[in-house]
Amino acid sequence: MTKALFFYLFSFVMLLAAFRVVTARNPVHAVLYLMLTFSQAAGLWLLLEAEFLAIALVLVYLGAVMVLFLFVVMMLDIPADRSKREFWRRFPQAFLIGALLAVEMAAAVSSGFDAGAAPATPLAIETASGHSVPYSNTRALGILLYTEYLYPVEIAAVLLLIAMVAAIALTLRQRRDRKIVQPSEQVRVRASERLKVLHMEPAAHLDASAEPAQEGAHA
Repeated sequence: MTKALFFYLFSFVMLLAAFRVVTARNPVHAVLYLMLTFSQAAGLWLLLEAEFLAIALVLVYLGAVMVLFLFVVMMLDIPADRSKREFWRRFPQAFLIGALLAVEMAAAVSSGFDAGAAPATPLAIETASGHSVPYSNTRALGILLYTEYLYPVEIAAVLLLIAMVAAIALTLRQRRDRKIVQPSEQVRVRASERLKVLHMEPAAHLDASAEPAQEGAHA
C-alpha cells in the first residue's frame, strides 16, 4: 500500500512538472520544472529497485546536464514574448504527438502486465572468479555491461571520445593578439639575442659662463 501511494505521488508530481515545463513563460522556470521532473522519475526508478539508474539520473542529468542548461538559458536571456509565440505556433504538432503517446501508454497500461512472466530476483549472483555474492542491481548491471555487452560499451566510449575531441577542435580559436611563449624556443635562446648594446653619443655640456646669466634673467 505504501509503495503504491509513493508511486501515485511521484507520478502526479512528475506529470504536473512536465506540464509546467511546456507552459511556463519564463525559460529559467521551465528548466527548474524539468529538474523536478527528473527527480520524480528517479524516485520511480527507486520504487522499481533500479538504484543505479536512479542515482545516474540524479548525478548526470540533475547534477550536470540540467545545471548546464540552466546557465545557458540564463546567459542567452531569451525573451518571453518570443518563446510564447513559438509555443502557440508549434502547439498543434505537439498536441498530436502528445495525444499519440497518451493513447499508446493507455493501451499498454490497460492491457495489464503479466507479473508471472517477470524473472524472479535471485538471492545471489556468481562473479567471474566463481564466487557467489549477494544480489545487487548495480553489480548485476556492471557484470552485464563488462561481459556480455563489452564491445558495444567500448564502441560507445570511443564515439563519445571522438565527439569530445571534435567539439574541442571546432570551438578552439587561437587569438592572434596573444603572445604565446614556446618553451622549446626559450631553452635555445642566447644572451646576445636578447640583449642589444646601443652606442650613444654623450650629451653636450652647457657653457658654464651662460648659467649665471640665465639665473639672473629668471630672477
